Amino acid sequence: MTKRIGILTSGGDCAGLNAVIRAVTYRALQGFGWKVYGIKQGTRGLLQRPVSFQELELETFDCNILRMGGTILGTTNKGDPFSYPMPDGTLKDRSEEIIEGCKMLNLDALIGIGGDGSLAILNRLMKQGGINFVGIPKTIDNDLGVTESSIGFSTAVEVATEALDRLQPTAASHDRVMILEVMGRDAGHIALNAGIAGGADVILIPEISYQIDNIASKIRSLIERGRNFALVVVAEAVKSEDGRPMTIKDIDGRERYGGIGHYLAERITEATGAETRFTVLGHVQRGGQPNASDRVLASALGVHAVDLIAHNKFNRIVAWQNRKVIDVTIEEAVAKYQAVDPQGTLIRTARGLGICLGD
Repeated sequence: MTKRIGILTSGGDCAGLNAVIRAVTYRALQGFGWKVYGIKQGTRGLLQRPVSFQELELETFDCNILRMGGTILGTTNKGDPFSYPMPDGTLKDRSEEIIEGCKMLNLDALIGIGGDGSLAILNRLMKQGGINFVGIPKTIDNDLGVTESSIGFSTAVEVATEALDRLQPTAASHDRVMILEVMGRDAGHIALNAGIAGGADVILIPEISYQIDNIASKIRSLIERGRNFALVVVAEAVKSEDGRPMTIKDIDGRERYGGIGHYLAERITEATGAETRFTVLGHVQRGGQPNASDRVLASALGVHAVDLIAHNKFNRIVAWQNRKVIDVTIEEAVAKYQAVDPQGTLIRTARGLGICLGD
C-alpha cells in the first residue's frame, strides 16, 4: 500500500535542512514508492486552511539543493501550539487544529526536523492526535545528548572559524584585541570548537565562570611575549562577571541573548588599556552553504528516518553515534541535554594549548 508521509522543519533554520528533505524524498519515492508532502512554515502550515503544503517529487530537487542553505519548506520558531498567541493578546490552545491539519492530508506518518524544544512539542502533538511520528535532530548548538552531532553544527563551527581567520590579520594590523561573539543558546560548543580551530587566545563559554582579571592576565602575557594582538571567542549566553544575563529586547518586546561582546570589550579595555573591538556573528552562522559533513549527516539521518517508518517504528528520533545512525525514543532524546563538559576532552585540549578559559 502506498504510504503518505509528511515532512516539516521547525524552530530556527540551519545549514543542511534541504539535504534532509531531499534524502527523505529520495528514499521514500525510490525505495518504497510512497508519496511525500512537504508542509510549509512548520506547524504554521498545518494551521492554515487549506493546509499549506506541496507534494515533493524527484524533480523538486535539482543539483543545487544540497548546496542551498535554509529550508525550501520554510520554518517557524514562534507560537507554542498549546498556548498560541492570538491577535487580541490572548493565548489559545490550537493543538487540535494542527492535528486536524495532519489528518486532512491523510498522513500515515510525519517526519519533523527540529531541536529539543520543537521535537518535544511535535511529539506531544502527534501522540495527542494518534499520528505516527519520527524526529530528526537539527541545532547549531549541538546540545542534544543522544547524538554526537546535530545537523547545522558543523557548518556553524566552520563559519565561526573562518570569522576568526579573517579577524586575526586585522587584529595584528591594528594592535587590537578582537572579540568574536558566536551563537550558543545555553551551551558553548560552537565557541569551544571554533576557538580551538581558529587559534583563539581566550574562549568563554556558559559552562565555565570567568574573571576579567584572568583574561587581562592572559592578554598581558601575550604582550610580554611580543604579540601585538589577541583573539577572544565568547558564546552569546555567557553572563557578565557578576552573573547577570546579557540580553536585549526585540522590536516585539521579546528578550534574547545579546551584548556580551560589547560588555567584554569595555571591561578588557579598562583592565588592560588595549584597543578592543567586538564582532557579533549572529545569524551568519545559520545561513549559507552547508559543508560536506552536514550534507552527509543530513542524508544519513533522512534515509534512516524513512526506514523507521517502513519498519513501523514510531515516536523515535534518529541520531549519530559511534560513526553510525541509531534511533531512540523522543523522550530519551529530549531528556539528555548535552552542555560542554568542563572536564571533557576539548576543554583539556584548550587548556593544553594554553588557551585561557577565564577561570
